[in-house]
Amino acid sequence: MNRPNWFQVSAEGSKALGALHHFATKGTNLPEELIHLVFLRVSQINGCAHCIDIHTRDLIKCGMSVEKIVLIPVWDEAIYLFSDLEQAALAWAEEVTRVSETHASDEAYSAALSVFGEKDLVDLTIVIATMNALNRMGISFRMKPLAKA
Repeated sequence: MNRPNWFQVSAEGSKALGALHHFATKGTNLPEELIHLVFLRVSQINGCAHCIDIHTRDLIKCGMSVEKIVLIPVWDEAIYLFSDLEQAALAWAEEVTRVSETHASDEAYSAALSVFGEKDLVDLTIVIATMNALNRMGISFRMKPLAKA
């Protein structure tokens, strides 16, 4: 089944999500590489091929090694590759993305707050929410990855 290009069908909705994405990528004090790391992990959890492709490329552009990128799905088993900030961001990204299961537990919130502080944690949560919204659009309308065989 062919699904429409949601950007074209709802220009105003696309513009609104674009503004949210712009804030997530440019309007916080969070490091660019950390934002793309979170975007990739959220997209992996949600299974959005288009976003996995894009944010893998973004991390490579930021200078992250391929060896580290391929271990993001199992970051907690390769913890030595990830900084304390990255570990906290990945843990909170998983907690928030799986909110129907985790309910954003007090323990996870306290752990993230201790690393990020209030403002950065709110901004990180906006970053996570942004990618979850975009994943749902990408998956629902079958956006294709850029990768070629």
